Amino acid sequence: MGKKVLTVGAIIIASAIIWGLVILGTSYALKGTECYGKIQNILVGGVMAHFILIWAPLSLLIRKKDKE
Repeated sequence: MGKKVLTVGAIIIASAIIWGLVILGTSYALKGTECYGKIQNILVGGVMAHFILIWAPLSLLIRKKDKE
């Protein structure tokens, strides 16, 4: 396997881990309450982390691959 395939695979796994943590955090915040403010902050944090840590490097890899 090439290094790029492993890198893309690692990015996909990291994405799944981030969203798994977001779901767990959301369910913890929902425990016994119906407070949307707590859930909104967790979800926004997950989306921001996802875009910054996953899709920004992935888009750079795709651009680099297109130039080759």
